[in-house]
Amino acid sequence: MTAYGAENSPLFTPKPWQTSFQPAVSPMMEGIQEMHSLLLTVITSIAVVVSLLLGYVLIRFRAKKNPVPSLTTHHIVLEIIWTLIPVGILAIIGIPSIKLLFELDRPQEAEITIKAIGRQWYWTYEYPQQDPLKTFSFDSAMIEDKDLKPGQPRLLSVDRPLIAPVDTMVRILVTSSDVLHSFALPALGIKRDCVPGRINETWFYVRKPGMYYGQCSELCGSNHGFMPIALHVVSKQDYEQWLKDHLTS
Repeated sequence: MTAYGAENSPLFTPKPWQTSFQPAVSPMMEGIQEMHSLLLTVITSIAVVVSLLLGYVLIRFRAKKNPVPSLTTHHIVLEIIWTLIPVGILAIIGIPSIKLLFELDRPQEAEITIKAIGRQWYWTYEYPQQDPLKTFSFDSAMIEDKDLKPGQPRLLSVDRPLIAPVDTMVRILVTSSDVLHSFALPALGIKRDCVPGRINETWFYVRKPGMYYGQCSELCGSNHGFMPIALHVVSKQDYEQWLKDHLTS
C-alpha cells in the first residue's frame, strides 16, 4: 500500500504497559469509554460508602461500647432507603447502557460495505460492488519478523491492510470459513464473532486517518496469536483512487 502513503500514516497502537483504553477514534468507542467512566465512578462510590458504613458499624456497635446488644429486628425507613438506593443505581447504570447497546447493534445507513472472512490463520477482505462482476477480494496475512520494515509493529503488521475512507459510515460483515474467529479493533470499539455459516454485522466511523491494529480475539488454533487485523484509514480521495485501481486491474 505504499502508493497510498501507508508508510507515512500515523500508527495507533497499544503502548508498552498500557492499562487503559486506546484513544477512541470512533463514536462507538467514545460511547464505550463514557460508559466505562460512569461505571467506574458508580462502583468506586459504592465501595467508598460501604467501607465507611462498615467502619462506622465496627466502631459504633462494638461489644465494648454495647455490652447489651440491641433487640431491634427491622427499621422501616432504613429498609425503604436501602431498597430505593439500589433501584436508583440500577437506573443510572441501566438506562445509558441500554441506549449504548442499541446504538452499537442497530443497523447503520452505511456508505460502504466490506466483508471480513476469518481463516486459519489470516483474513480475507471482500469489497462487494453493485456490479457483482466488479466485486474483488484479497488476503491479509501477518508479516514475519524477518520481513518487517522500520516502523512496522511486530505481530501486528500485515502484507495487505484493510482499506477504508475517513469520516465514512462503514458496515463490516464478518464470517468464517473454518472455525470460530473474532474480528476486533480496540480503538474503534469493534469486536464481533466470526461464525462458520453465519454472517454477523458491525460498523465503524473513523474520524482520523492512520493505521489501526487489532487481532483475532477468539481462540482458533495453534496460530491464533498470529492473525492480526490492520486497518488503513485514508482520505476519501485516496480511497476512491485505490478502489478505481482495483476495479480496473
